[in-house]
Amino acid sequence: MSYSSVSALTAVAPGQFNATVDPGWTIGGKPNGGYLLALLGKAAETAGDHPHVIAASAHYLSSPDPGEVAIDVEVLRAGRTASQLRARLAQGDKVCVEALVTTSTLGDSEPDWSAGVPDAPTAPFEECIRLSSESPTGLTIAIMDEVDLRLDKATLGFGRGRPSGSGALRGWLELPGEDFDPSALLYAVDAFPPGTLEVALTGWVPTLELTVYVRALPAPGPVRILQQARMIDAGRVDEACFVWDSTGRLVAQGTQLAGIRLPG
Repeated sequence: MSYSSVSALTAVAPGQFNATVDPGWTIGGKPNGGYLLALLGKAAETAGDHPHVIAASAHYLSSPDPGEVAIDVEVLRAGRTASQLRARLAQGDKVCVEALVTTSTLGDSEPDWSAGVPDAPTAPFEECIRLSSESPTGLTIAIMDEVDLRLDKATLGFGRGRPSGSGALRGWLELPGEDFDPSALLYAVDAFPPGTLEVALTGWVPTLELTVYVRALPAPGPVRILQQARMIDAGRVDEACFVWDSTGRLVAQGTQLAGIRLPG
């Protein structure tokens, strides 16, 4: 199903929405964390006075099952240029994701300084390898059948059973038939497999916390992504993700903390 279909919201009262978590947007039967945050970001955009999410920080308390969920949004501060909101996604009587969201109005201006940003991936879209829903670790990643996610051949050591040790994945992401908007970029920063696959082959790497900044309105077309693991320690890993649009403009970046179990 299209992204616009699986991210649709139904308003039931001021600040209250219903949504359906689609089974196709799952990893091992559990919804992708960025997809859930995108639902909360979209609800915050709808409930607040500003049209675009520019920052979001989510804590994942419990993974919902595919199906109906309820989203509540509370405006904490309504400012002239930016507003802060709290958004919660619940299933039944259980809160599954809680996020703080900042909204504003994005433009297409160029950055004043960007020397701290890493270089964007350079491998052409057509030369990258599209991932399938069957991972090398045996985990079914249904969401790969819904989007076009392609990795640079140079970062596919894990696919050959020989991780490079770099902890980095580079490539492209496309929403077939659709372009990214600011709330969809909240999904993009969590769309790639974990960079830890280029360290060691592991199973599910569940997100504990995810913070995203949306920097600009993305140009039409697929986005380029760099996913970089930083440190694995005490059963947890932190990863940084950078997203560039088709013009080479950095449009989103994220940092997350996730659980991980290394083999052996």
